[in-house]
Amino acid sequence: MRIISGTARGRKLKALPGYSVMPTSDMVKESIFNIIQFDIEGRRVLDLFAGTGQLGIEALSRGAGSAVFVDSSREAGRIIMENLKICGFTDSAAVHIRDALKYLAGKETFDLIFVDPPYDTNLAGTAISKIIEFDKLNENGIIICETRAGSGAPAQSYFSCKEYKYGGVKITRYDRR
Repeated sequence: MRIISGTARGRKLKALPGYSVMPTSDMVKESIFNIIQFDIEGRRVLDLFAGTGQLGIEALSRGAGSAVFVDSSREAGRIIMENLKICGFTDSAAVHIRDALKYLAGKETFDLIFVDPPYDTNLAGTAISKIIEFDKLNENGIIICETRAGSGAPAQSYFSCKEYKYGGVKITRYDRR
């Protein structure tokens, strides 16, 4: 697992031990950032169910203004902090060790939100519903949701939506217009 592009390009990130967190593959991550390549600069990013923090850190490397990482695991929070230090982004990031869905009830809003919960849970749909309920996405904001291919990513009339499939992974881009 590494940073693909930007100021931290080539830096290797630490992973969580075991199989409790399955990081996004480099191929899928590169595809995600090709989809949003012109929508990162200066953005305020939220990385929900952050795991290792690689999506938010990649966004910071590519010019995002700041990033907030949320994961319920203390071990994940520790790894995210280590990865932020490796890449030199500790000053532009905050890490919250708490339930991602409860975090969404707070006051902060974002321009770019990554939703990458454990597969085969209903957390993606619930998170997107909470993002809408608590109005977390700024005008012209983007949500990138990663789920297992074949799963029903939540359809929302609130956003325009486009799906991309990469092997066993589905990426859904939601745009708030």
